[in-house]
Amino acid sequence: MEIKTLSLGPLQTNCYLVWCPKTQEAIIIDPADEADFITQEIIDLKLKPKYIVLTHGHFDHVLGVLELKLNFNIPILLHKADLPLYKQTQKSAQYWLQRQVDPTPPPDKFIKQNDQIKFGKESLKVIETPGHTPGSICLLSPVHLGGAHLFSGDTLFKNGIGRTDFSYSSSKDMQNSLQKLAKLPPTTKVYPGHGEPTTIAQESLS
Repeated sequence: MEIKTLSLGPLQTNCYLVWCPKTQEAIIIDPADEADFITQEIIDLKLKPKYIVLTHGHFDHVLGVLELKLNFNIPILLHKADLPLYKQTQKSAQYWLQRQVDPTPPPDKFIKQNDQIKFGKESLKVIETPGHTPGSICLLSPVHLGGAHLFSGDTLFKNGIGRTDFSYSSSKDMQNSLQKLAKLPPTTKVYPGHGEPTTIAQESLS
């Protein structure tokens, strides 16, 4: 499994290109912004994008979705519980960034706990991790030689966790989600929605 991190937009949100080196089939996790740049990276790497996967519905993780959908005509995957947030992208971008954006296209498929997202000979498992938002998810790879990979969205960061002070957030759900992640192998490498990678062990979850 190959991974390339792109930190995009005014909030420096991490978008991940994840692909199977044997087939070049890829998924795009959280196309935060700058869709032209993401598209060029995909072309330069000779990738064959298969899905757009959203860890949650916040606007700063989805501003590149529309253009990538138009460019590659691939399905958008989202947890159903975050559909209301996803639909508010226009309003949120205007409020937080004073920026006008086009409406986000509807998701093509809702994903849930234990769904397998397959691309080439690789796969990622969906782990429901509500707290920051009702439909937040993480994506877990099988254990590789260097350990498993976890794409944690805004649930877990290096030296921190996602905000739970929004009206729709839940600190109780967040604690339950963190307990779920604590059961992963300590060497699991964590790729968060913002900031640098970390591990389960470094975050004292194990």
